[in-house]
Amino acid sequence: MASRKITRLLLIIVASATLSACVSFGGDKTPAALLVLSPVSVVKSGAAQSGAAREAVVVLLPEVPRKLDTNRVPVQVDQSTIAYLKGAIWADKPARLMQQLLNETIAATTSRLVLNEIDTGGKAEEFVSGTLVEFGIDARNLQAVVVYDAVKLVRGQPVQKRRFEAREAIGAIEPGPSGVGLNKAANSVAADIAKWLG
Repeated sequence: MASRKITRLLLIIVASATLSACVSFGGDKTPAALLVLSPVSVVKSGAAQSGAAREAVVVLLPEVPRKLDTNRVPVQVDQSTIAYLKGAIWADKPARLMQQLLNETIAATTSRLVLNEIDTGGKAEEFVSGTLVEFGIDARNLQAVVVYDAVKLVRGQPVQKRRFEAREAIGAIEPGPSGVGLNKAANSVAADIAKWLG
């Protein structure tokens, strides 16, 4: 009887070890936080939109400086020094996250039909382009900072360019507060751009 109990216990230990080898719960090389942008304004489930492809607005992937062409979160330490936030990375590169946030915010807060270039079949006449200038932490002022130079391109009309900026105070330069602050600042910029597009 004792040998059966020991055998059973050994089987349970082996099974547990096998499971832990297949499933990762984090480790030294795994970041403590995987950051995402969550839109404040979302399209309601079941909401439908329709319109001509040429009337749709297309949000293009923004340009970024080299410091933002990464999944890491930049921290402006002083006038000429940038470090990266320890223990956190973005789920995708900032340019892609901001593009997705703009798509959702514009669709949710305006009457505009938002499509990608493929869906319009090349017939779209209005585009939102631009440069994501800042998307990180200002250590000197303990702020999350998002700066976006948006460009509105409408066929047959003059090009319009406008800078949008938002700053949010953070309590500490750590993944949690930094992620929350950047999410708020990004949503503020996205909402302002949506209003600008009308």
